[in-house]
Amino acid sequence: MTSPWTTWAKPAGRPVFPPHDRRDDPSVLADVLRAQPARGEIGWPVGFEGGICHRLDTATSGALLLAADPEALFDARRQFQEKRIRKRYLLWVARDPDWDENRCDRPIAHDPRRPTRMVVQRGPATPHRGHWYDAETSFRRVAGPIFEAEMRTGVMHQIRVHAAFLGIPLQGDRHYGGGTGEFRLHHLGLIGEGGLATAAIAAPAWAAADQPTEARGSTTRS
Repeated sequence: MTSPWTTWAKPAGRPVFPPHDRRDDPSVLADVLRAQPARGEIGWPVGFEGGICHRLDTATSGALLLAADPEALFDARRQFQEKRIRKRYLLWVARDPDWDENRCDRPIAHDPRRPTRMVVQRGPATPHRGHWYDAETSFRRVAGPIFEAEMRTGVMHQIRVHAAFLGIPLQGDRHYGGGTGEFRLHHLGLIGEGGLATAAIAAPAWAAADQPTEARGSTTRS
């Protein structure tokens, strides 16, 4: 039986969808429709054109889940909303913590002054805009500065802002204290229920770097 989902490998630096005012700009959607033009004839809901089930930030590379038809798309979106989908990422961090495993479950909201930035709830009086979104991210060191992050929630910039809160901002992430350098965040893939999953794709060269590290402890920040 053919799976109702397929996988697209998104390169770093390419947006999933083009900007609203520049529809002809390069994007993953344009690449998908060029390779599979029949997808352009399907009546996808707004925001999920081409059967693309979710988004990744422009700077992020990795696996994107594509639905074969609207029914499969609705099933995927339901699982995302019900937090039934486990997502895994690789990231290169700017600082070396004294732990190898950690978890953060602080809620996240929009920064009241900078619309492109998010904030972690540090206390009841933390300045923010709008409402707080529940979020939980687990981190595990893979080797040296390379960590794996896992989550079931999907708030904007969740990995980036939780990592910064735990003291490991992503290298090159100027929004959250990562300084200069190349930004490196890669979506390994996701798995849900009923056969929903992305296929394995090649990891970027930086993710294969040999970075041995001394074993350290684990902790939790809530």
